[in-house]
Amino acid sequence: MKSSLRRPLGLPAAALLLAAVGCSAPDPSAGPAVPTPDARQAGPCRALHRALPEVLDGRKRRTAEPVSDFTALWGDPAITLRCGVARPKILTPGTEHYNPGADSADLDGVTWLPERQPDGSVRCTTVQREAWVEVTLPKRVVGDVGDISALTDLADAVKKTVPEGILP
Repeated sequence: MKSSLRRPLGLPAAALLLAAVGCSAPDPSAGPAVPTPDARQAGPCRALHRALPEVLDGRKRRTAEPVSDFTALWGDPAITLRCGVARPKILTPGTEHYNPGADSADLDGVTWLPERQPDGSVRCTTVQREAWVEVTLPKRVVGDVGDISALTDLADAVKKTVPEGILP
């Protein structure tokens, strides 16, 4: 696995991962909320859905309810993927949590922005891609240190289907 940590403005990775950001975690008993991507993101998201692995970090893929080309689940507690989500608030000017220098991690050629959630899970969102892909790793997967290495199993699918680029 190739990985690197990028620190545009030097914010320590641990501080980013330990910071509880303003969104609450999804209800684990319900399926992931289905995003409504714009036309620019919808095509790559559908292609990504078809290319996703059957096994992620040793967990078998299962059917998300409601069924959608923009969501996927693996294991229980579920690793959830949503494609075509809105820009993360940490990258949105004018929002309370805006931090354009937030640390990101490069895992096998895909750059992810990790954000620790109040329930201990870590939400990771791709950056520098033509669609926002969000993966939430439960606390049982990331542990206390925020291990996001499970994302390496998604790298090939993301690189093949979601072109590099900057979204407005």
